[in-house]
Amino acid sequence: MSSLQKAYEAEILNFDKNKEIEKICGRMREVMRTKLKRRGLVVAVSGGIDSSVCAALSVKALGANKVFMLRLPETDSSSDTQDRSTLLIEHLGSEYITHNIAQTLDAIGCYSSRDEAIKEVFSDYGDGWKSKITIQGGLKGQINHFSLVAKNPEGVLFEQRLDIKQYLQIVAATNYKQRIRKTIEYYHADRLNYAVVGTPNRLEYDQGFFVKNGDGSADIKPIAHLYKTQVYALAEALGLPSTICNAIPTTDTYSLPQGQDEFYFALDHKRMDMALWAYNRSASTEDLATMLSIDAEQAAYIYKDIEHKRQTTLYLQYAPFLIEEMPEIKHN
Repeated sequence: MSSLQKAYEAEILNFDKNKEIEKICGRMREVMRTKLKRRGLVVAVSGGIDSSVCAALSVKALGANKVFMLRLPETDSSSDTQDRSTLLIEHLGSEYITHNIAQTLDAIGCYSSRDEAIKEVFSDYGDGWKSKITIQGGLKGQINHFSLVAKNPEGVLFEQRLDIKQYLQIVAATNYKQRIRKTIEYYHADRLNYAVVGTPNRLEYDQGFFVKNGDGSADIKPIAHLYKTQVYALAEALGLPSTICNAIPTTDTYSLPQGQDEFYFALDHKRMDMALWAYNRSASTEDLATMLSIDAEQAAYIYKDIEHKRQTTLYLQYAPFLIEEMPEIKHN
């Protein structure tokens, strides 16, 4: 085992889970008391590992009676995620509601705008078809490009590289889903005088895998400093049901099943954690190659992809720019 691998295991795999939980919960209570000054927390839960851990941390920090949970399914939501979110809510015991947002998305043009762009690629696309977007190129040292995968009612798969026009329209349309969900979260936060919890892990936060003013909006983000592998470890330490602890990361956004590595990340989450951690430590491409059992050229491509995503998604991190600063307004 390389020295880099040993350091990764010591820092990321073998960290003190209970100490981390207490640190997060303590900081959440402090922020709620001194900064946000709200009575409780709103968490939208999908049944995925990130929202489940954030919900569990919220309950541990404030108590089940100070956490309000939302299930916000829509037409393309997987039944698996709905089953897991129900299990989570029953396990944690907080008040919740289910609000299906499909009708709102339909009215706002989410599905019709998406399908319009898809039909420009596959003219036969219609009722009974399913689709998703996949990413390619980064691991080969190329600029990332996207392909549309569609399946007709007979089960035949089609794949076609997307032009930028169709890609942007499909993504813009599906981003309605995250933005409508966030609107509902803030409605309930305003109604209850609560704050909204954001659920990105470190991979998502660092690499810009979120929608601006959608799932990127929140008042507190409890796990943004944790690698995905660590989030899974906290799920077990928090005693969450095994079905949730073993859930495979998905986007749950498109009608065809879609892993996060298919849509956005260059690697599966375990190896992506290693790559981002190594990059953040300025480890050489040769060391990363040894760690991941790949060649140095491919390791260099992975680093390049990390850098490219940081650069191209920096816009998502920006607060609104002011023409003149107002020193009277203190943010910290």
